[in-house]
Amino acid sequence: MTSSFLRGGCAALALIATTPALAQTPSADELAAVVRAQAAEIATLKARLDKLEGQDIARNAAPPSAPQMAQQQAAPPLVVTPFAPQIVPPGPADIDVAQARAIAANEVGLKTEWGAGLPVFRSADGVFTYKPRGRILVDVSSTMGSRYNGRNTTTTGMRALRLGLEGGVGPHFFYQFETDFSENEVDIVTAFMGWRNKISSKVDYDVRVGHLFNDRAFEGSTGSDSTPFLERGTVSTAIIPQRGFYGIGIMGRMFGPNWHASVAVTGDRVDGQQATNDSRTVSARAHWNPIKTDRALLHVGAWGFDEALSSAATTLTRSTVIGGRFNGVVRVSTGELLGGRSTTGYGVELGGYSGGLWVMGEAGQRIARLDAGRSDFTSKAWSVSTGFFLTGELPPYNPRLGSFGQPNVLDPVLDGGTGAIELTARYENLDYTDLVLGGEGWAATVGVNWYLNSFTRFQLNGIQWHSDNRAGAYTGSDDGQTISARVGVTF
Repeated sequence: MTSSFLRGGCAALALIATTPALAQTPSADELAAVVRAQAAEIATLKARLDKLEGQDIARNAAPPSAPQMAQQQAAPPLVVTPFAPQIVPPGPADIDVAQARAIAANEVGLKTEWGAGLPVFRSADGVFTYKPRGRILVDVSSTMGSRYNGRNTTTTGMRALRLGLEGGVGPHFFYQFETDFSENEVDIVTAFMGWRNKISSKVDYDVRVGHLFNDRAFEGSTGSDSTPFLERGTVSTAIIPQRGFYGIGIMGRMFGPNWHASVAVTGDRVDGQQATNDSRTVSARAHWNPIKTDRALLHVGAWGFDEALSSAATTLTRSTVIGGRFNGVVRVSTGELLGGRSTTGYGVELGGYSGGLWVMGEAGQRIARLDAGRSDFTSKAWSVSTGFFLTGELPPYNPRLGSFGQPNVLDPVLDGGTGAIELTARYENLDYTDLVLGGEGWAATVGVNWYLNSFTRFQLNGIQWHSDNRAGAYTGSDDGQTISARVGVTF
């Protein structure tokens, strides 16, 4: 086809070249001479073209050179190994330094990998990574049995409706951003950039700067899309800094083969007050796995925080849910608490798993320091929880972070299987009675989780709760039952 195109082009050029001569009505001899000259030029061009085409055919037919064969053989398919065999591969912002370097060294490897519902994009040289992320958690809750009709309600809500992204540049720099749209509000949650590196062959670290999620307590460090119950326990919801789960600041984390430790200094949330000084919070957490095998693990953890309160954050009144998130009146309250200056909280974690059975116990307390002349106030909470996978999966424990992640479903429903089925139970207790108007309460929960695959789940919780408040609209001893259900997708 190329040869015909060039021959046609040469003939057209010949015609154009002869046009002025034709316009002057040349003689027969002159016309014949012009035609012979153009024919000779066409023949020369054709010979050159045939020679070039012959060289291209020979080059394409020749076997690859030794360096080319070596390069092709030295580029194996890229395999990203998860932190633990029972959890799915992490996204770019949670990948460790060794994995990032392996990806960067594979210049002709995998460019796109699918996992948890969305692709991870990688440049051909492995320098740039990018992954969209998000979660959709839809809840329904119904309460009955309370002696107050106002507590016997049925409600719906979006526990989380998030969209975000994460990625990295090279083996060291990474970033993550997420926005939550639940409850008809736009709320910036995780938003940070970071740097990671290795200290030795077994120890690495990362440093994050931005709007950071607390590393505090076992369930408090587990994402809302990965908790085995619809809501975190009282240790995570009550023994918490005044600013909540997030704050702008800096966090350093160090990781070993069976431990991790983190330290953070943060101010207020991203939408906090700018007319006064931020509250200042210093927090730390560490976990250790003294026993760690393919089928069993022991978890030991401890954490703490200390915060100096801003002049705009001196109200320490707490009203903590005890019967599920979406019944806003089934709560344990401190009563009105003003004049706070600072708080200190701390707690411990002990648990582990063997095969498909896991157990976790947590306890913590928070000391609130008030204005001069007033006594400190101490909040106390503890919980014991357990779960068992009927279908043979291991608990989705992440030994790198000391928290739960997404499970590795052995027989996904989307592949024609049964999915993973987990039975759960928890008892939790909350005590605000150190205050004159403080209340107390407890809740016992049984539940079942059905994981269609590693990122889609149905959850059902039945809660028997008790509250005894000394202030507010619902005072005195009260008991009831709450049934809550959720469908969730994480990508």
